[in-house]
Amino acid sequence: MRALIQRVREASVVADGELTGSIGHGLLVLLGVAPGDDEEITAFLADRCVSLRIFEDDCGKMNRSLLDVRGSMLVISQFTLFADTTQGRRPYFGNAAAPELADALYEKFKKRAAESVPVQCGKFGADMQVSLCNDGPVTIMLEAIRNSSGRITLI
Repeated sequence: MRALIQRVREASVVADGELTGSIGHGLLVLLGVAPGDDEEITAFLADRCVSLRIFEDDCGKMNRSLLDVRGSMLVISQFTLFADTTQGRRPYFGNAAAPELADALYEKFKKRAAESVPVQCGKFGADMQVSLCNDGPVTIMLEAIRNSSGRITLI
């Protein structure tokens, strides 16, 4: 599972012509699901996004989490995070999870994050327009996998 997170001053998403989510200070999370992902990986990554210390403290150091700053999260499904561009000029998206699994884990990610912070979202599978004011700018890619010993880790 991949999460491209952006620290934002504000962000919003319009899906099929309708505003479906809007936040002020917080994180925009573009979420991609892989075929081998499961609920445990989803919970791990949601918790990491909520607790990652990428907001500045009083000394200007990245030392505060989304929880600490009482920010919000805008979550957008993004299968294109698994694009393979190694062959030819057209991206291959076969490394992304099937829509049924991706939608289920996207919903679980939002639910897990919403246990800790306010969460807004896009609409799975819809044509969306995302607007944001990236703060910093700070943009970080997180990828959670299950390693050979069965433990979940970031790579």
